[in-house]
Amino acid sequence: MSSKKPGLRQQELSVKLGYACISTSDQDASMQIEALISVGVDPKRIFTDELSGAREAKERPGMKALMDYAREDDDVYFWRLDRIGRSVIDVLNTVNDFTSRGVRLHSIMDNLDPTSVQGRMQLAIMATLAEYERELINERVRAGVISAQKRGVRFGPAPMEESVARERVLTARRLMAEGKTAAHAAKTVGWSKATLYRYMKTYDGAPAPKDAVRPKRAAARSRYVENGTLPARE
Repeated sequence: MSSKKPGLRQQELSVKLGYACISTSDQDASMQIEALISVGVDPKRIFTDELSGAREAKERPGMKALMDYAREDDDVYFWRLDRIGRSVIDVLNTVNDFTSRGVRLHSIMDNLDPTSVQGRMQLAIMATLAEYERELINERVRAGVISAQKRGVRFGPAPMEESVARERVLTARRLMAEGKTAAHAAKTVGWSKATLYRYMKTYDGAPAPKDAVRPKRAAARSRYVENGTLPARE
């Protein structure tokens, strides 16, 4: 991924800035850059990103540089809305990041002004559709899981063979008998302490070691509450 960004900015009034973004499968950004120049953006103030994969706006070097460079009352132009984010939500977040700082955004091809009433309405519709799409996807996933479970499909890691589990329990018991801690024994056999205790209870019937029971912590108390002298807040 490559990016291009202008140099440091001097103190000046509001300016027009441009952003162009292409993927490595595109030929070049010349069409976007020409469109930006046609609306009055100085070529020296055009930020570009060339992406080799899908990345959110804040992870792009060119976009990050643009966000750092842009100031209140500046105007940022771009080819289309899909150039400033990898998804609808990412686009909306990018728009909010700029507009909350008083930076005006202009989409050349979409003819959308996010700072106008109509533009905000269009963005709201886009966000609603994105939320609806996510809900549909989640619903389909849940339905697929339920259907698979009814067919006997099991999710999660495959259960460990009993012979392997018993061998690990014996190894852990031997280490603990030698004075090693349960945590050390569990790590040695590739388990967590909780998993070790569970298999111990399952396969050898012996109770878990004493350190398996964690003492309850005393409730947090404040000396200011106890003596009635709460400190004043600034």
